Amino acid sequence: MKKEECFYLGYIIKTVGIEGELAVFIDVDDPESYEVMESVFVDIDGKLVPFFIEEITIKSTKGDALIKMEEVEDVDGARHLCQRDMYLPLEYLPPLPDEQKFYYHDLAGYTVFDRAGEEIGIVREILDYPGNPVFSIVKADQEILIPVADELIIKINKDKKKIVLNPPEGLLDLYL
Repeated sequence: MKKEECFYLGYIIKTVGIEGELAVFIDVDDPESYEVMESVFVDIDGKLVPFFIEEITIKSTKGDALIKMEEVEDVDGARHLCQRDMYLPLEYLPPLPDEQKFYYHDLAGYTVFDRAGEEIGIVREILDYPGNPVFSIVKADQEILIPVADELIIKINKDKKKIVLNPPEGLLDLYL
């Protein structure tokens, strides 16, 4: 499975107990909806490795959970999974209730314009920093970073794969 075919689910925090349980953070809007997942991919040295889940317990609506994976029998086996990212295939994403909503990965490849109609560049990815997601936009091999904030987004046209932004005064001058 390739990372491009998956979405970021969360990360493994630490081991719990001596039987290989793991404390994880599930970084999604509705963690409880993932309580029935049967497997997960773990990023180990850039490769997604599948692990079957023996048991999962969601501890809070904020995403804290405990996972026991098959074939991880003790703390030593669990320890090498700590501080690693978890992924699921894109088909596991729930459908969006509103046509105007989008998943961040959907915006990769969109062309970005300012409110005057000038092209800023192409969205490479959304950098999902906690509390501060950022558009990573590429133009002529230069990366331009613009916050993903409702007050800066004028329009997103899914049909034309076009985003119109109103970046803060002077921000683009730092890059261009």
